[in-house]
Amino acid sequence: MSASEAAAPESDEREVTTFCRVCEPACGLIAQVKDGELVRLRPDKANPITRGFACNKGLAGVEIHRDPDRVDHPLRRRADGQFERVSWDEAIREIAARLRATLDEHGSGAIAPYIGNPTAFNTLAGPAIGALFAQLGTFRSFSSGTQDCANKFAGSEAVFGSSTMHPVPDLAHTDFFLSFGANPRVSHASFISITDPLKVLKQVVARGGRVVHVNPRRIESEKTKAGETLLIHPDTDVYLLAALIHEIDQSGGFDAEVVTRHGEHVSELREFVAEYSAQRVANAVGIEAETIRTIARDFAAAGAASVHMSTGVNMGRQGTLAYWLLHMLSFVTGNLDRRGGNILSVGFYASAKAGRRVYEKGFIETDYGKLRKGSLPGNLMPDYIQQEHDPVRAMIVVAGNPVLSIGGEARLREALQKLELLVVIDLYRNATAEYADFILPCTDSFEREDINITGLGLQYEPWIQFTEKVVEARGERREEWWILGKIAQQMGLKSPFDEAGEARGLWSRTDHMLQGRGLSLDEVRVQPHGIAFEGLSPGAFYRDQLQTDNGKVDCCPQAFSEALQRCARQLAELDAEGPERLKLITLRDPYMHNSWYANLERMKRGSKDRNYLYMHPEDASERALAVGDKVRLANHWGEVSVELRTDVDLKRGVVALTHGWGNARTPGMRTAQKTPGSNPNALLPSGPGSFDPLSNQAFMTGVPVEVCAV
Repeated sequence: MSASEAAAPESDEREVTTFCRVCEPACGLIAQVKDGELVRLRPDKANPITRGFACNKGLAGVEIHRDPDRVDHPLRRRADGQFERVSWDEAIREIAARLRATLDEHGSGAIAPYIGNPTAFNTLAGPAIGALFAQLGTFRSFSSGTQDCANKFAGSEAVFGSSTMHPVPDLAHTDFFLSFGANPRVSHASFISITDPLKVLKQVVARGGRVVHVNPRRIESEKTKAGETLLIHPDTDVYLLAALIHEIDQSGGFDAEVVTRHGEHVSELREFVAEYSAQRVANAVGIEAETIRTIARDFAAAGAASVHMSTGVNMGRQGTLAYWLLHMLSFVTGNLDRRGGNILSVGFYASAKAGRRVYEKGFIETDYGKLRKGSLPGNLMPDYIQQEHDPVRAMIVVAGNPVLSIGGEARLREALQKLELLVVIDLYRNATAEYADFILPCTDSFEREDINITGLGLQYEPWIQFTEKVVEARGERREEWWILGKIAQQMGLKSPFDEAGEARGLWSRTDHMLQGRGLSLDEVRVQPHGIAFEGLSPGAFYRDQLQTDNGKVDCCPQAFSEALQRCARQLAELDAEGPERLKLITLRDPYMHNSWYANLERMKRGSKDRNYLYMHPEDASERALAVGDKVRLANHWGEVSVELRTDVDLKRGVVALTHGWGNARTPGMRTAQKTPGSNPNALLPSGPGSFDPLSNQAFMTGVPVEVCAV
């Protein structure tokens, strides 16, 4: 051994239990730390719920943490358009002054936030955002929720009296599971937090149960042993659901005792679905009438049947009505709050009362008609920024990338340039940040304390875990609550720093929530692999959890009356479409997850360096197109050029393009810019009329397009 080797200090290596914050299941992870640096992630086999499962996206979190393109210091735009590094004190001081000036001159309507999806996986971010903008008096806000799940909050509020009630399928005991618009193989699930869903579905099939995936693309077959796929035309699920309920009613499949005892407006539901027989909807949905009748009979006859719906339906024109009918399918067959049916998951906090609101009272009058309170339609962001009267002049974007994630990319780029102040708080200098006046670096999930709060009320197996910081933050990255709290403090508002210059009470809200379980945060902290609660338990829904004023399930909310008429009109429009009409859907991909994963070299190797347009071979042949052709994908809203591939698993008339691409003008993310791909959202509707009036949910699937050779 040389003298230099003998004098070298010993390496400091340790392991930290933590969990993933990419999607809802929050899979347990073991982080390996060497000399203060995160070097590797692996699944946590000792986690009582996730049991050693984690997907490639979660394990790639270490690469995001170490990415040299991460923003590590506050940046300010110079007069020449370039960014310069500034101190936190400079950035906070100038942002606060400009917000104050905007507020004083133009009022609270001139300031709005855009809140991105990752904030849902960050326990302290949401309350911090709410605290700042409530004090500013902000009444306009936007979020990614109107791109993926706003319909579900609205639908449950209308039917159950609470936006936080989403009964999940009891897959461990179900005999028939019917899933709409999900892709558990690639993206796990949404609004059901379940580890390794494919494994669970295979277990359903193995014990003799039936699993049917309703989707425009064949995601499973009997060969995979995870169920079968029923191919459907995109954006028509609402008609299939109505037909299923109608056929069940016609065959006497309603549970009379449950419906009479717990339902109201049942006759109105029956009257609505009576217009949608299997024969009537067959052409529009692209499924034979007898197949629809068989599914209906089998579902009603099953000992226990469960249902689920994901973003593939949420993003349609009638996502709220579809979610209403999904609830109804479960309710009228007696499968709601039944073992093997759909059961409300409670977790560490009973949140039903927290989401209680009368649906009809949840709307406001605006320049764009009646809109649901809360997050305004993201599709109206350009309109609010560019309107002549009382425009939005300043925005703070937290963990979001609306330029690429909202429909109408060109309109958004134009609008953002007209803002007087744009502040972006993010990991990366993403496509939206290229228009920012300030880019503020936030921590990633391994640089902060957290709990797995996202799955609350949605967990297939309820549990809670606390994670310490795995490592200290790199550079000058700061947590979102710290950044927003400092802005509030600089503006003279209440902030977490009011007492002795230290953050106070950040975890008091969580501690209070845990008291209902007889727990404290300190007790959760000392359980490194988390605490599992009892499983899904039926029997309390109607007695203790339902939040409507009269204690009944509203089977046909009066506030839906205009939407029901619109539903009939849209069916007539679908019937009038010729078979040559192509519809665009988003293709889920195991190597892409929104903006952050666009910059990882490992996710872009080989043929994964671009996204492709997929089309059924017969549709391609009819248009004289071949695999590898460069094609023009276009409609009224925009166009992109993309390479063509064929896929026999697509339903005829459907084309599919993966989301999360389109970074040709994002120099702050070098790998993403080098492999930009095409942004499908450039072809999505934008502005008034491009969203579901019941929920503000954007129309993002089943969008008409044309394809031709370049």
